[in-house]
Amino acid sequence: MLEIAAGTGVVTRELAKRLAPEVQITATDLNEPMLAQAATTGTARAVEWRQADAMQLPFGDGMFDIVVCQFGAMFFPDKARAFSEMRRVLRRGGTFLFNVWDRIEENEFADIVTQALAGMFPHDPPRFLARTPHGYHELPKIAADLAAAGFTEQPTISTLAMRSRAESARVPAIAYCEGTPLRSEIETRDASRLAEATDLATKAIAARFGSAEVDGKIQAHVIAVSR
Repeated sequence: MLEIAAGTGVVTRELAKRLAPEVQITATDLNEPMLAQAATTGTARAVEWRQADAMQLPFGDGMFDIVVCQFGAMFFPDKARAFSEMRRVLRRGGTFLFNVWDRIEENEFADIVTQALAGMFPHDPPRFLARTPHGYHELPKIAADLAAAGFTEQPTISTLAMRSRAESARVPAIAYCEGTPLRSEIETRDASRLAEATDLATKAIAARFGSAEVDGKIQAHVIAVSR
């Protein structure tokens, strides 16, 4: 199994726990510090960690039975090219399994934060969340990119809704405003207002869900396609 965009290894750790011992796992990411963090945290069994660019994978043709990628495809600069690389490293009959966020309106915390910041910067609203994490949700476009990458089988697509929970409204506000590239968009507009932006996002989430534990809808598409 090859994992793309493993980050700090959240999915990798689950794979290592759940898959049969004979399944060899190679986990990759473009960002070496993230991989270092993942390796330091560790997994239930041995995993090969490799720095790799999804646009040009450092593996031979047909090396893997399955390629997985959780919430990484939205960030590929050329989706069809990246998908073609994943197809290339799959054996015939292998499966590419990945997911992407649905449109931002179906993901409550992200949508509330985006709307709150639009009110704060009305002339140039920060739109990172809508543009990138939630910007690759149109199913015909995803299917077209897979076809352009050389996949001839029709993808199987499931749309799943779940709940995102946090101990307070402050937690998702900090996560989005200070822990994602949205932070750089806020600071580009006015670096002195980052704390104010986080406070505003906190208030907006609390206004919808309360100031204690919060529980918001999240929704994503899960796509599987065979080589």
